Amino acid sequence: MCGLNGIFAYARAAPAVRTEELIRTRDHMANRGPDGTGLWVSAETRVGFGHRRLSIIDLSDAGHQPMTSADGALTVVLNGEIYNYQALRGALIAKGHAFQSTSDTEVLLHLYAEKGDQMLEDLRGMFALALWDNRRRRLLMARDPYGIKPLYYSDTGGTIRFASQVKALLAGGAISRESDPAGQVGFHLWGSVPEPFTNYRDIRALPAGSALVVDEDGAGSPTSFFSIASVFCDAERRGPDPAAAADAGSFVRQAVLDSVRHHLIADVPVGAFLSAGIDSGALVGLMRDAGANDIQTVTLAFDEFRGQPEDEAPLAEEIARLYGTQHVTRVVTEQEFQEDLPAILDAMDQPSIDGINSWFVAKAARELGLKVALSGVGGDELFGGYPSFRSIPAWVSRMRLPAKIPFAGRAVRTLAGWVGPERLGLNAKSVGMVELGGTFPGAYLLRRGLFMPWELEKLLDPDVVSAGLDRLAALAPATEALTPEPRSGFSKVAILESALYMRNQLLRDTDWASMAHSLEVRTPLVDSVLLETLASYLGSSLHEPGKELLAKAPQTPLPDAVVYRPKTGFGTPIASWLKRSAFFDSQTPPPEPATAASPWARQWAVQVGGRD
Repeated sequence: MCGLNGIFAYARAAPAVRTEELIRTRDHMANRGPDGTGLWVSAETRVGFGHRRLSIIDLSDAGHQPMTSADGALTVVLNGEIYNYQALRGALIAKGHAFQSTSDTEVLLHLYAEKGDQMLEDLRGMFALALWDNRRRRLLMARDPYGIKPLYYSDTGGTIRFASQVKALLAGGAISRESDPAGQVGFHLWGSVPEPFTNYRDIRALPAGSALVVDEDGAGSPTSFFSIASVFCDAERRGPDPAAAADAGSFVRQAVLDSVRHHLIADVPVGAFLSAGIDSGALVGLMRDAGANDIQTVTLAFDEFRGQPEDEAPLAEEIARLYGTQHVTRVVTEQEFQEDLPAILDAMDQPSIDGINSWFVAKAARELGLKVALSGVGGDELFGGYPSFRSIPAWVSRMRLPAKIPFAGRAVRTLAGWVGPERLGLNAKSVGMVELGGTFPGAYLLRRGLFMPWELEKLLDPDVVSAGLDRLAALAPATEALTPEPRSGFSKVAILESALYMRNQLLRDTDWASMAHSLEVRTPLVDSVLLETLASYLGSSLHEPGKELLAKAPQTPLPDAVVYRPKTGFGTPIASWLKRSAFFDSQTPPPEPATAASPWARQWAVQVGGRD
């Protein structure tokens, strides 16, 4: 896990690469890679890479980046991990390739030399990478299938710049800070900024599962090499795996255990975040089944939750005893939160209504000396653990016909506005049910939306709302995620939750919060091979939404107290804490550094602190 950046001045008239800018961008990401720094600039100074290293695989200097091939033709930077690199390396050695290191990064150089851009389809892992091909005078950038690792770029003035963080690109000093109305509108609609947009007009996110090629004619459009929707559609065409029909429990166990084994590959100890839920508990049990010893686990606790259903600590400690882990319960106080808040907002790369729990559990793990930890993120999206898997198909079924009546939805919303929704016992989402509830994208916005489109002018300048909705249509992220669209309602919700809520919020929050503490977080339940294995079963009538099979996957299953515990989420008392912070008080200047680093800091605090 690292931070990468680069510049390619592809136009002849564009200025040469400035080393100072590369270093400023790179070193803004110091926490992403405290174990080493690297810099490479081509002989003609038209392209340059920077890198900050967090050493996880091949701790020697042989794993240093940027890494150049023996013949000098290829140079690569990587953020993330390639979990199947050992198998790929063995196959390449059999074809005559000679390696100088045991790192996964070097595998990319040899694999590209063998297969070109098609190598991306062979990679199992979480990654963002940039590879310069000197013979072809082209830059290849790519991002992993789920979008676990971020990659942002700006293409202006005949020069493309890229980095692992939005704020790192800004720190380079060459990119405009003009805000993007689409980013502002997107945050208020969804609670996070939907990719490919960011808060800045000149900075875009490379879409998950996509590659971008830049040559001396400029940048093309991102091209997809992986789509969650396509996986589910392909699975529907194949039909359920016979092994799943014969023994679903064994089928799920073997698939998840395989993913856990791959995610344990490291040259440093691998710990785990442990809550009272099924996802993290099952992963810890499977870690033990995969041969991991002396597993370090950590749970967050809050005095405000003590003795309440939200308290994760007692059940997490029971799970830790069951699997024999070295367990720590880390108590977070309001005082610590208030002290950390400026640093949290400084580290938060884009606004999000979540992420505080990730900050503190990553901080706790790093205090224990861990550099790698597994997280249960993705279990709900994969196995159908959210209420949305039941509510959204039900809404669509009920509203499909009313939604087809011309202007009916808008008329209901207008009438409710005249009368006053509160007088009718309705809220903004209720009055939009006829208008939006008849389709999966619309119903998903009702379910996950922070605010509805018709509320935005109460929150933002009307010109910003108009411009933002022109660039980002309210339903566009959900509609695009469902292209192609499978038949199964379960599959549709799984796609929407994975490609929107998980990708734009959970995974992005996990990245910035963990990297702020120089911790690599791995997500075995967010894995392209696991999805391809399970998709036909999950989208079929053989599977009922729920995570009981995941709970039974370890050789020693999770206890009933965990399996049937009401879902509470891995939460914090943040709303009440924020209301007592300087960020929430409009009369008090918020403390540095977040004022300068995050111009949206107070807006974020009001939205998050104002939630129930």
